[in-house]
Amino acid sequence: MAFCNMCGARIADGATTCAACGGGATVAPVVAASGLADNVAGMLAYVTFIPAIVFLVTPPYNQSRFVRFHSFQSIFFCVAIAAIQIALSIMTVVPFLIFITAPLHVLVALAALVGWIILLLKANQGQMFKLPVIGDLAEKQAG
Repeated sequence: MAFCNMCGARIADGATTCAACGGGATVAPVVAASGLADNVAGMLAYVTFIPAIVFLVTPPYNQSRFVRFHSFQSIFFCVAIAAIQIALSIMTVVPFLIFITAPLHVLVALAALVGWIILLLKANQGQMFKLPVIGDLAEKQAG
């Protein structure tokens, strides 16, 4: 069953126009009962790494290459940012390196925020945007 884009009335299966609003409307398919659309699931995978893990083990989502790719890229992105921040924190123990690493912490956090927003938007648009190194690893894991 489908619904009209203009008036929202139900349209019989196989029909391409709406009889309720003059017949000029196109048909919008109903979202399947399996849950979220792939682009929304891909976007939600970037919220934190927890939804990404959930999408990788949940049956309707783990069969979509798009969702698997974004889930793996989200996990790898979180791990990379955490590793960089930990490495910078370890370097602050050395005297006078805190003057170099403190601004680097801010720059890494700002770059991570900008990258995260870009990844969210690209996933919502249905694009498989790959980060330079992490994207290749995610693509291999997604199959």
